Amino acid sequence: MDVPQTPAKVLPHTVTVTVERGNRLQGRKAEFQSFVKVEVDGTVLGESEKRVRHLSETCFNYEFSCSFQCARDPQAIAELARKLGIVTVLDFLPEEKKADTRTVVLGQAVLDFLPLLHGQTSFSSRVPLYSAAAIQTKTQDNNNKPTVDVVVHVSEALVSADALSFCNLLRVTVETAFSVPESWTLPSGSSPTASSYTAALEVPLTAEKNQMLVFCDGTLKAGGVREERGRQKKRPFLPQLLPANTVVPGAFMELESVENENGELMGKEDLSFRKEAETKKNRVSWDVEMCCFLNREATNRLRETITKCKLWPLEIMRSMQPLEETSEIPFHGVAFVDMTHLLFPGATRIRGAYCIQPFSESLLSHKAKRSVSVLKEYTKDVAVAARCSSAADKKAAGKGSAKKPVVKMNRTDAVTEIMSEMEQAVNTQGNLYVEARTYIMIEISLEKPLIPKTPPEELSRRVMALIPPKPPLPKGPTKAQRAVQSYHEQVANVVSQVCEQVEELYCCDCSLTEINREHMKAEVMGELNMSGRYFAFKEQLKHAVVRIVRDKMQRTESITNPRQRQEFVSKLYVYLVDEMHVALNKIYSDEIHDETEGFHLSQAQLRHFAKEAQSIGDYEQSLEYYQELLVRNPSDPLNKFDLGSHYMLTGDYMKAKEYYHDAVATDQAHQPSLIMCGVLAIMSEQYTEAQTFLEHAATLESYGVEAWTLLGLLHQSQEDEVLCERAFLEANKLLKAKGAPRLKNVLKVWSELMERSAEEKEKLGTRATPPTPQEEHQQESENADSKHEEKKHEAEEQRILNRASIYAETVSFLLQNSALQMAERALAQELLSSDGGQSVFYLLHLARLHLLRKNYSSALANLEVVLDHNDENAEAWALKGHCLFLQGSLNSAQESYECSLSFHPPPENPHLVLLRLGDICQQEGQFEQAKLVHLQACEQSPSCLTWLGLGAACYRLGELSLAETALTEANHLNNRNAQVWAYLSFICLKSGRLKEAEQFYKYAVQFKLQNEDLIREYTQMFDQARFSYLDHCFEGAAS
Repeated sequence: MDVPQTPAKVLPHTVTVTVERGNRLQGRKAEFQSFVKVEVDGTVLGESEKRVRHLSETCFNYEFSCSFQCARDPQAIAELARKLGIVTVLDFLPEEKKADTRTVVLGQAVLDFLPLLHGQTSFSSRVPLYSAAAIQTKTQDNNNKPTVDVVVHVSEALVSADALSFCNLLRVTVETAFSVPESWTLPSGSSPTASSYTAALEVPLTAEKNQMLVFCDGTLKAGGVREERGRQKKRPFLPQLLPANTVVPGAFMELESVENENGELMGKEDLSFRKEAETKKNRVSWDVEMCCFLNREATNRLRETITKCKLWPLEIMRSMQPLEETSEIPFHGVAFVDMTHLLFPGATRIRGAYCIQPFSESLLSHKAKRSVSVLKEYTKDVAVAARCSSAADKKAAGKGSAKKPVVKMNRTDAVTEIMSEMEQAVNTQGNLYVEARTYIMIEISLEKPLIPKTPPEELSRRVMALIPPKPPLPKGPTKAQRAVQSYHEQVANVVSQVCEQVEELYCCDCSLTEINREHMKAEVMGELNMSGRYFAFKEQLKHAVVRIVRDKMQRTESITNPRQRQEFVSKLYVYLVDEMHVALNKIYSDEIHDETEGFHLSQAQLRHFAKEAQSIGDYEQSLEYYQELLVRNPSDPLNKFDLGSHYMLTGDYMKAKEYYHDAVATDQAHQPSLIMCGVLAIMSEQYTEAQTFLEHAATLESYGVEAWTLLGLLHQSQEDEVLCERAFLEANKLLKAKGAPRLKNVLKVWSELMERSAEEKEKLGTRATPPTPQEEHQQESENADSKHEEKKHEAEEQRILNRASIYAETVSFLLQNSALQMAERALAQELLSSDGGQSVFYLLHLARLHLLRKNYSSALANLEVVLDHNDENAEAWALKGHCLFLQGSLNSAQESYECSLSFHPPPENPHLVLLRLGDICQQEGQFEQAKLVHLQACEQSPSCLTWLGLGAACYRLGELSLAETALTEANHLNNRNAQVWAYLSFICLKSGRLKEAEQFYKYAVQFKLQNEDLIREYTQMFDQARFSYLDHCFEGAAS
């Protein structure tokens, strides 16, 4: 018959503590005897033998070992985080009589066992030894202080290496409760009644159990001074500890800005109250830190618990006598700590001020989803322990008083019934917290984040997986530049050979008349044809022209449409002639020119002209400018980003995506392109890709506010509240850091203005004679100017504050890049987040959104509301002018534009305002005003259109010389503008230059002149000029 085997008994871990030596100990005598005593958790583990230190020795070699048992269950291992090892060094003072021997405490050293919870099997530590009168300071020097060398050893690791990566350390610090009820006064008299102040919080211990953190022995302090800065955190109270060992080494509470807090009372209206409460009112201070070890199951449970309910209750009470098990808790309050921030990726700490409210079970159940009060459980356990200690002997009572109450999760029906009866009583004392606006400072930190943060390197790798980076372009000129250079070289070669032919025929005879020159030209051409050189020249140039068509103009496919082919040939001819002139200038100029001189316009000019063409709706011209920018510098991601934004405006999202991706492939850290890739991914419902793009963009600078805000909108659409809140908080932090310098400058100017005004008033107040009437009038005028300046600075400050919204920054970026769908979502959030309803900013950007969608009536309605609120808003007047202009209401648009230009600050795009205002004046026949407006535009931001407007106005005023100069400048900036050629032909007709006029008009027709009025005007003027010429000829023949 088989005997059933009993399961093997699991032996506990044995933790061995070895005190090796004491260093720099000072006794009452030069030679003295000393020994050490070791205790853990109130239990004395043993005492060493007495050692004698001789004069030649510098330390005591104790070599004393003792041990204690630690069970292998998770609860016992977790409790080790709060256990302390206390090493007491004693001086043995022998007397002549054995009965008179006594001991004196030389010092006490404290060590914790946290290294064992980090997977170590042994660790050594040199622990400072403090006497009863010693005090730890932040900057003290421990080099010359007494120390004790201690080694802690365990046979095997308490936490395995595999489990260690999933474990965590939770630290909870209860600092100070400010603005406590006025009835809490400091005790006075000979025998005041002592009050105890207790706070309690419940956190996970294991997968099923909780542990109660009780912060006892709060100290009531009088107001009048602030709490000391940099004060040290304390350990939980133990009667065995000397004063210097009651604090946590290296743990200090530094002063932090309210903006970095995560709690409540962070608004502007709360700051003044907090300042008063922290300086003038009574407070209760704990400054105690408790450490909790969380194994894998407890860490998962902590994360799940926060996910289910983000508010955790911290209860507080004030008692003046020992509480009975069924007695009501006096001054029972509760503060709800929002733990959501610990679910943010990478977050390990929260700290803030939390308002204390009267405790009620209904409030606890509603906010924290809990049904039992932690303090009620604590008082019940204390009462039970007190009854047990009174019935037991003194030794058991001593052990019982040293132990902390343990949380019992199983409650009997009788206790539940008692608690429910207690809840029926009204918490009148707790209401005092609300009247006093009491709040408590709490800090909760973790050793490792609950949700790991994706490192930037990993985000970069993910972006590279979606958009592989392009290899860097080879150094030197681009293909387009090499094609143009090759053409210049071939032109120079042809010129050189033609010159040789001329020298062969005519040597150096340059004294030729016009007729002789024509004859020479015919002879040279004939000789070139006869010799075959002319054909060779054409073949020589053909390859260079093919390279320009392929590499510069990016034409690789044949054009089948005859009309399009003719347009392209005309464009190519004009370009080749221009580049031929550039090559000839290089040959015959004495100056040394840069290789890039062939580019007449700078990149800044090209970008300005492209945006100008976009704003007036000439998308074809805008596209040409952007393509020219890309050809010039294909390695600049901004050029590709601009092309993507152009296609966003025209509604070609596939092309836009192509160029945005190309920009990221060129530069993986180009933040605007990453953001727009994320926006397009959201629009196409590719949320994983969108999150990758936006998270990577958020790690970069410049556009961090927009990236975090869009990331928050993405998480909001996926109903991920935690990540959504985290993204919006990060965006707000960046926005405050971004707007602080601007607001600081405004406040600085304002303060200087106020100081100057005060100094002037002080000077006037010290005058011996009364001021004259003229001086009084001047003073009133200066006061009025000062008030006006003050109002202006107040308006500027308010403008900055009004714009200080993460949605405002994001909407501006999205509208600039024509992402209308996402801009509408961001505007909706701006409306929901604003306390005052529809703000000026919201209405302005909503009007801009309607304007881009060509919904002019809705845009005008929003702008009217803005102008009713503030009729000096230049941007609102400008947008109203654009709406009216596009609707054809020119007179009303002119009034709006003029109002816009009269106010400060100017509109965001004054160039377009001046351009359209000048066009309106031109159409209305107000040529003098049109001239002034276009002249202002030419001074601020010159372009082909501004010079064209100025030239047209001067032409209508009969100022032909100024008109020709302006039009020539316009032609220099853009020689493919049909209206410029048309007006130049008008001037030539007026000046009697019929051949030039005819040639210029051919260019106008070649570049698609579509203005019927100009065509009709040219026909009439040309007919008149031709008839006048014929009349002049007939008159000459008759004479």
